[in-house]
Amino acid sequence: MKGRLILLAFTLLLPLNGYTWGFFAHQRINRLAVFSLPPEMVRFYKKHIRYITENAVNPDKRRYAVEGEAPRHYIDLDVYGDSALHKMPRFWPEAVDKYTEDTLMAYGIVPWHINRMKYQLTQAFQERDVDRILRLSTEIGHYIADACVPLHTTQNYNGQLTGQHGIHAFWETRLPELFSDSYDFFVGQATYIEQPQLKAWELVASAHTALDSVLYFERELTQEFDEEKKYSYEVRNNLTTRVYSRAFSEAYSKRLNGQVERQMRLAIHTIASYWYTAWVDAGQPDLRRLADLSAKELQRLEMEKKEYEQGAHPAREEDA
Repeated sequence: MKGRLILLAFTLLLPLNGYTWGFFAHQRINRLAVFSLPPEMVRFYKKHIRYITENAVNPDKRRYAVEGEAPRHYIDLDVYGDSALHKMPRFWPEAVDKYTEDTLMAYGIVPWHINRMKYQLTQAFQERDVDRILRLSTEIGHYIADACVPLHTTQNYNGQLTGQHGIHAFWETRLPELFSDSYDFFVGQATYIEQPQLKAWELVASAHTALDSVLYFERELTQEFDEEKKYSYEVRNNLTTRVYSRAFSEAYSKRLNGQVERQMRLAIHTIASYWYTAWVDAGQPDLRRLADLSAKELQRLEMEKKEYEQGAHPAREEDA
């Protein structure tokens, strides 16, 4: 749905990363969310932390294989006008009545999809279905993290409308790779979410209000850096790749004043809180009594992996 060509170099930073925090950040966010769970849940989630971490990127892998997957990762608020953040219906039926489902799907549905997945996760807990609990926990984590990315709330998702091609992977991949080891990821224990649908919109609002800074500071710094100092070259996977230089990245990170760290922290705590809320709403089942992943689920994951490795991965504008 959003695709074209100018950032291939940047996507080589990690295997096929680029459009949603990059594989590195998605996996780290999901992993860290486990440690914010209460004692009644953390043992089960820690037991399966490898699954939750490694499969955090599966929704990205499905973008071109599953119809309707792409719009689940973003919402282009600016399509709906300057005051869209305040005037858009928060609940799906009202939004469909106002804009039609086709329009909503065309410009992204991430806040509504998060709420839908929360109810699915609650049902999975009620049914004590380990496969679905882990799959839905892992994937709702992905969409929640996506909702925290400022560039997931605009048509100008890669700066293509303002001559800032490449800013998407710069913000959500290059900066976390370089600096996240110094971030404070102690976010405290998960809390119960009274209104999951409205919480999803709070995430979108937090991201969208940060958008101006994301674009403005990059444009401002570009005026201060010569081209050869803005970019540098690194060898990744035996390929020489052009990347934003460390000096430019440090200057941008400093100008953003911890914005990427704040959004990652928000994602981590919110993911844990959605997991916790779904578990509470399901009646707080005893997770110690649940079985392990089924052979069927492991086989499904292996098949999905093979399909992804053998399938085509069309370039998106921020990816090529």
